[in-house]
Amino acid sequence: KFVDAAHAAGITQPIIPGIMLQSNFKGLKRMADLCGTAIPARIASLYDGLDHDAETRDLVTAHVAADLCTRLTEQGVDSFHFYTMNRAGLSLSTCRLLGVKPETQA
Repeated sequence: KFVDAAHAAGITQPIIPGIMLQSNFKGLKRMADLCGTAIPARIASLYDGLDHDAETRDLVTAHVAADLCTRLTEQGVDSFHFYTMNRAGLSLSTCRLLGVKPETQA
């Protein structure tokens, strides 16, 4: 919808979605509230009971982000910007789930 509206408004520059890798669900909810948007219930339920389990929250976050990227790719998106929140490992895990990995050196 966003891309369609942007194109209808005459925007011709590439639109690159930003994917926020935020595993602190309370912080993510607070940010969504400030933006006037909601987190889908299917995603919120994945974080239920994980307030004190950072490792599992990171796994959930990487999978949710990878799923979002996959869905967007199916709709024609070919580039993403990850907001890493200074969490390189979480970014690398998400990339790995998407099949992107560092080149091996000879």
